[in-house]
Amino acid sequence: MEQTSGDVTHPEEDYLDAVRAHAPASTKEVADAVGVTRQGADYRLRQMESDGEVESKMVGNSLVWMIIDDE
Repeated sequence: MEQTSGDVTHPEEDYLDAVRAHAPASTKEVADAVGVTRQGADYRLRQMESDGEVESKMVGNSLVWMIIDDE
């Protein structure tokens, strides 16, 4: 599934790459890496969490994202 913003399309793999690069990744780090708003990244990451692709965890006052291990 892809997120579209105007004529800019952001494939799911962009989100996964951003989470991998910053793991554990804050929503803002993912948003900056993908080139979307923090709210847009949060929405997409929550969809991906529902699909079992990423997981979130509260660290202090921040929500961070990690790739779910398939092992």
